[in-house]
Amino acid sequence: MIVKVLIVDDSAFMRKALSSMLSGDPNIEIVGIARDGLEAIDKVERLKPDIVTMDVEMPRMDGITALKHIMERNPVPVIMVSSMTTDGAKATLDAFDLGAVDFIPKNLSDLSVNIVKIKEILIDKIKHIARKRVIKRHVRAVTAPKVIDVPKSMTARTTGERKIGIISIGTSTGGPKALQDVIPRLPKDFPVPIVIAQHMPQNFTRPFAERLNQLGQLEVKEAKEGDVLRAGTAFVAPGGRHMKVKRQRGLETVINISEDEGEFIYRPSIDALMSSVAEYFPSRALGVILTGMGNDGLKGLAAIKKAGGRVFAQDEETSVIYGMPKAVVDAGIADKILPIEEIAGEVINSV
Repeated sequence: MIVKVLIVDDSAFMRKALSSMLSGDPNIEIVGIARDGLEAIDKVERLKPDIVTMDVEMPRMDGITALKHIMERNPVPVIMVSSMTTDGAKATLDAFDLGAVDFIPKNLSDLSVNIVKIKEILIDKIKHIARKRVIKRHVRAVTAPKVIDVPKSMTARTTGERKIGIISIGTSTGGPKALQDVIPRLPKDFPVPIVIAQHMPQNFTRPFAERLNQLGQLEVKEAKEGDVLRAGTAFVAPGGRHMKVKRQRGLETVINISEDEGEFIYRPSIDALMSSVAEYFPSRALGVILTGMGNDGLKGLAAIKKAGGRVFAQDEETSVIYGMPKAVVDAGIADKILPIEEIAGEVINSV
């Protein structure tokens, strides 16, 4: 299958960089170039690309406005090209709500992986997304999923009586939308802490945590060094750094933030987070792996499973990219394989 790509960007440098990276693959064809949103709308209709890379800030019509029109008239998978500022992060999150499936940074060196991996990852990502034809049609209002109530019998139990003492979630491509389908369903009085590793660069994770916090009743925050884990709070790993849990001051469990790359390609690393959870919550951890490319999380989830914990994986049908969940399923360590809309309920049933 030849993947037809339309590149939309007002920067000649960015158009050339993306074209150069993608055109070297024999299974990718650059079918067109657009310099602003108006050209993008026209060329999507005429050229029928399999996937579009869309700049956010452009003259005449910006990428967000163009995305709205495209999703209403000719829905196609769209990857946003975003600046790494806080404003750029907020615009990209708006784009996810409107139907975009992923993003890449305007400065490609800002990706949370080694520079030598950027081309390979971008090509693989485009092929996976285009072939699955991931499309979420334009919606005019973003509403949180309905909150699921925790049965009183569960909230009445003490911490020591609980079969699960922490929930750890890992995700990558497609993760922002997947997490918006899970976290807002959890109630304010959720009885155990939640830790989340989403592959995102710096400046993106705080606005994303704030958005999750606004969508539901559960408290969601970007984690910082020394945060004490507490029930009813979800901690999102800060972009560009690793997050782990550790025990200090007696039995108190806290967040540890590190920039040490070590053996891990991604920052934040799902493996790093899950491995620490397995160490400090043996037999009492639930690890959840959601949509994403590659196999980050497999090692950490295997550790959780070996320590007596449980593992849930998102199913292929509802995953934008069935890479990370597939690695876990193929390894035989998933206790349950679930569509995204059932994960919150199963998490609640486990605590």
